[in-house]
Amino acid sequence: MNKLTTEQRTQIVHMMVEGMSIRSICRVTGRSKGAILRLLAELGDVCAEYHDEHVRGLACERVQCDEIWQFVGCKEKQAKLGKHGEGDVWTWTAIDADTKLIVTWAVGGRDAGTAWEFMNDLSGRVINRMQLTTDGYGAYLEAVIDNFGSMVDYGQLVKLYGDDPRNKNKPAHVKYSPSQCVGCKPYRRIGHPDLAHISTSYVERHNLTMRMHMRRFTRLTNAFSKKVENHCHAQALFFMYYNFCKAHKSLSGATPAMAAGLVDSFWEVSDIVGLLEAKEQTEIEAGSLKRGTYRPRISK
Repeated sequence: MNKLTTEQRTQIVHMMVEGMSIRSICRVTGRSKGAILRLLAELGDVCAEYHDEHVRGLACERVQCDEIWQFVGCKEKQAKLGKHGEGDVWTWTAIDADTKLIVTWAVGGRDAGTAWEFMNDLSGRVINRMQLTTDGYGAYLEAVIDNFGSMVDYGQLVKLYGDDPRNKNKPAHVKYSPSQCVGCKPYRRIGHPDLAHISTSYVERHNLTMRMHMRRFTRLTNAFSKKVENHCHAQALFFMYYNFCKAHKSLSGATPAMAAGLVDSFWEVSDIVGLLEAKEQTEIEAGSLKRGTYRPRISK
């Protein structure tokens, strides 16, 4: 089997994280869809493992959390009963308001179970008492109480919605956008959060960044994920790129990982590819992987 070179892998990954679809990458590079999806799967696993191991012991002062919707295969109302991973899927993200680092993320439903797992993972990555802000979704409160107890300053920003005058002549069932947000009200839930910093502005802005950098999140197109495993792999790769490679203007051109003290220099996309090749080399030396072949992937 032909094996992609480091330069070819780097080119493909760069296209992925800059918002190109899989088929577009196939046309530009001349590589097969299968080869590109195998690379995505292997890199996604490596990036998720690296993030899980190294993005820990953080001293975050203010963390904002939110969830962003997308679907896999089709929307929930059209999903086939019992088909794995098909329908609506939500990505939960936690961002450090100061360093802009994505501390953790979770992919699942918009339910209490995913909220609990998300907060459980977040609590294991931050070592100090912090101010935590979420929107008004009810599942957050119990999840925060179970995983942080009283060792957090937690506030919720509840949005107030009203009728959008631009849609006043349209019936409700043809409206695409939600009702207009006419205001926000902060609430203290646990501890003593600073009302001035009960905000979700940074994490909601990051939702836009996700939609711009991952073609799978672009609305009203046919570029959505067809398999939930690929959806998760693409996000693991993007968050790695965002944290370690993408310069942030508000950080004077540094990356979030640099601002958080996780690394002291910029990473290139080739450095992410290098993580995969280092793992492959280790497996070759251990005799568990042959050159030019791909290890079977186990879905998580």
